[in-house]
Amino acid sequence: MSETQVPAPYLDMTVGRFLDALSAATPDPSGGGVAALAVTLAAGLCAMTAGLSARHLPEAPQLADQARRLRDRAAPLAQADAEAYRAVIAALRSRDAAAGKPPMAAALSQASMVPMEVAEVGAEVAAVAAAIAAGGNPNVRGDAVTAALLAAAGSRAAAALVRINLAGAEGDDRPARADRLAAEASHLAASAERTIS
Repeated sequence: MSETQVPAPYLDMTVGRFLDALSAATPDPSGGGVAALAVTLAAGLCAMTAGLSARHLPEAPQLADQARRLRDRAAPLAQADAEAYRAVIAALRSRDAAAGKPPMAAALSQASMVPMEVAEVGAEVAAVAAAIAAGGNPNVRGDAVTAALLAAAGSRAAAALVRINLAGAEGDDRPARADRLAAEASHLAASAERTIS
């Protein structure tokens, strides 16, 4: 695939095809898409573990519903991240051609919206996973802990991307907000992990 060729929608790819696309020397899929998919997979694990925890956790049905909503919110963010990154590449090429800065800054600001949302959803998924790990079915506790750790990793990765994209944007509070969300997700994941010690 050439650098300008757009891959098939990620959610329509098999896992093997996505891994091939990810491994190719092309700009996308990239870290932002992987962060979004990590959070999506974590939410899927939460839906499954909550569904298997109805006898152990009174709020399991609500947690399962919340997990499915978060999964459906996170899943399209992998594709959205790729599209936003393509706009950054286009702005970079335009800047190189015109030697101007504003289109690049605007593209990076716009591109930061997707990882910002990934960081937010990741923190929410980590909270659901921690609740399931603490009170859910002990037979699926490892899956709930895995969900919490994946959600935290996705949130932290997304926060790093926000910081990178907005490194020169003075007065933008999104890097600090993303870092707070990532720290919250990491705290929740650590709490979930303590349930197995």
